[in-house]
Amino acid sequence: MNVDLRWAQGQVFCSDKRFRVLVAGRRFGKTYLALVELCQGAWGPGRLAWYVAPTYKQAKRIAWKPLKELTRSYWAGRPHETDLSIQLINGGTIALRGADNYDSLRGDGLDFLVLDEYATMAREAWSEVLRPALSDKQGRALFIGTPQGFNHLYDLFEQAQTNISWGAFQFTTEQGGNVPVEELESAARELDERTYRQEFQASFENVGSGMVYFGFDRAHNVAPVEYDPKQPLYWSLDFNMNPMCSVLAQKLPDGTVHVLDEMILSDSNTQAACEEFRQRTSPWVRPFFPMNVYVYGDATGDSRRTSASRTDWQLVKAFLGRYTDQYRAAVRVPSANPAVKDRVNCVNAMLRNHAGQRRALIHPRCKELIKDLEQVRWKNDLHGNPLAEVDKSDPMRTHASDALGYFLAHACPIRPQMYFGTRPLW
Repeated sequence: MNVDLRWAQGQVFCSDKRFRVLVAGRRFGKTYLALVELCQGAWGPGRLAWYVAPTYKQAKRIAWKPLKELTRSYWAGRPHETDLSIQLINGGTIALRGADNYDSLRGDGLDFLVLDEYATMAREAWSEVLRPALSDKQGRALFIGTPQGFNHLYDLFEQAQTNISWGAFQFTTEQGGNVPVEELESAARELDERTYRQEFQASFENVGSGMVYFGFDRAHNVAPVEYDPKQPLYWSLDFNMNPMCSVLAQKLPDGTVHVLDEMILSDSNTQAACEEFRQRTSPWVRPFFPMNVYVYGDATGDSRRTSASRTDWQLVKAFLGRYTDQYRAAVRVPSANPAVKDRVNCVNAMLRNHAGQRRALIHPRCKELIKDLEQVRWKNDLHGNPLAEVDKSDPMRTHASDALGYFLAHACPIRPQMYFGTRPLW
């Protein structure tokens, strides 16, 4: 089979890595490259190669016709139009599948696999079904797509850059050589800066409707901030059990907030969070000079009981009460949580206000908080319209950002601060 690949496509095709991730701009030529790879992957008796799109309809619309045209001279018989499969004369098979019902893909052992637009698939389609399907034959896989924010495609692309078995490739639309420069210039004039970078320069951007923390930009809100011993420490908790999340921050005299660290504990409890707090803060504690600590968090912690007899906030106060030589602490928790919209507005105002000021800086080590700020979205109604309710379908998301929000809504409110009933520990 004679194929014509451009230079950038050839870099991916010639890679000997077992797993490869290609992030590329629109009209780069990703689908054509995928079809060529499928032919190579299925070339041999008994070999099976799959092209998997987010849905069955997408697989058929995008790849079925060009696949038939590319393989026509090598058919062993007529293509199966219902199963979307082609038997090749050398005994191999290429089939198209959809990931919308990924449990139905179990059972087949694969020699080669293409996952197209992986960013819009459920990540479990790969981890729970398709990755195991490659195991017995030591099959290879190619992930292709255009960025869709900092989601699981981004995570996979980052992983591929550090794993010896993986290869990572990133190309712009222009590098693909299929779109004239004049067309790219026209698109640049019509689209906003972030959308253009995402769609045509294959850049991971925080774009899209329904984003909760639209004020966040890792290029401007992430910095290696350090603890300042002259300023009090703020500890804010979200009493979720799995994961249990809290953040450590400081508010500077100029009103800027520095988020120093996060504590993300899987399948945990309040007592474990307290012990983790002591471990994280021990380098900052000075003998004979107790650290000023202000504690914020979820108001429902006064009704939730981690242990059989004491509420979450009772556990926090009892813990800090044992270490008065290290911490001078006060709990500052309202009788009820602020409205979600109010809390979110406070966070966004600190991330970037109308004047363009960014008053919240987050240490790069706060990986889950950063993921929250980049990925958490509003729920949609049946017509796709955003609701005033955060989407909590991902069990890992929203908890770190909730912890930050409880703190900022009290310490940095948009409107004049109301009295929330500060409760000293002693």
